[in-house]
Amino acid sequence: MPASSSDPYLPLVSAVIPTRGRPQLLLWAIRSALRQTWSNLEVIVVVDGPDRETAAAVETIVDRRVRLILLPESCGGSEARNAGVRIARGEWIAFLDDDDEWLPEKIECQMRAAHAMPDWFPVISCRLIAQSPSTSRILPPQPYQSQQPLADFLFCRTSLRDPGGVMQTSTLLAPRDLLLAVPFRKNLPLHQDWDWLIRVASYKGVALSMIREPLAIWRVDDRRTTVGRDPSWKTSLAWIRGLRTFISPRAFSWFVAIQCVWRAKQSRAGWRARLTLLHAFLLEGQPELRSLFSFLIFACVPARIRQSLRKGLHHNRQPHDAAPGLSLVFSRKSSTPVLRRSSS
Repeated sequence: MPASSSDPYLPLVSAVIPTRGRPQLLLWAIRSALRQTWSNLEVIVVVDGPDRETAAAVETIVDRRVRLILLPESCGGSEARNAGVRIARGEWIAFLDDDDEWLPEKIECQMRAAHAMPDWFPVISCRLIAQSPSTSRILPPQPYQSQQPLADFLFCRTSLRDPGGVMQTSTLLAPRDLLLAVPFRKNLPLHQDWDWLIRVASYKGVALSMIREPLAIWRVDDRRTTVGRDPSWKTSLAWIRGLRTFISPRAFSWFVAIQCVWRAKQSRAGWRARLTLLHAFLLEGQPELRSLFSFLIFACVPARIRQSLRKGLHHNRQPHDAAPGLSLVFSRKSSTPVLRRSSS
């Protein structure tokens, strides 16, 4: 049943959509938020810097739940999200990228999951439908499991068919208090969602959960310019080194093998760069045979051959079980630091 805003126990949820330069896609995203069965919801569109066309597009939507925030200058996706959180009225925040969409039941399913959890700060994700011009598949293949360290889930792979774990920004719902205490890191050009998730998971009082049902649509591989496609392997390597205290050596090696080597090859970095990455992969992490194999593939095999191989593997793969239902799983808590809600 759709959630009724007349129920006093249904808190307001603020959907925060950072955007710039994609007005038509943005309208699809906004409409998907307004179609949610959880009716007690506001939609905050944060335009990241001067962009008259985008502002004009938002103003065509006649709905009192939509709020338009115009930032005077571009500050990047992380700070645009933080700005939306700061002005939000809702007790809960749900993020939506401007080129993605939500299925109608997303917020209602996530709020039910959150209310069933005893933890101070539940962070709820869900599986998603990764949609490109040529394919559509459910990710991640298996939901996040409580016994698995978060970075291992995100970065480690079991085979060539395994795309790795996915907790994409448009799937996330969390308490506003948590996002005020641990905001997205400002001026971070890459890995914004991973960075926030890995840092916030280190706090006692925070629990991560993933709903098995796919509730968001993630548009990928359509050649649009995005932050995540920045080919700076040096930036990626510096970022993962900065999070060493939060991740396992095994996850570090996997990240170098996949993310850093891919970016080095995409940017046409020379063999000196690959030797630097090999040194980090071998001596700073904990390599294993599968991650070494992936390192060599990304370092030596041309992208078009990798893509053809991946498409062939996806074509032969059995369909994923996308049956409706909730599967709540929880992360381990570290001993420090601790986040607690105030008593006021």
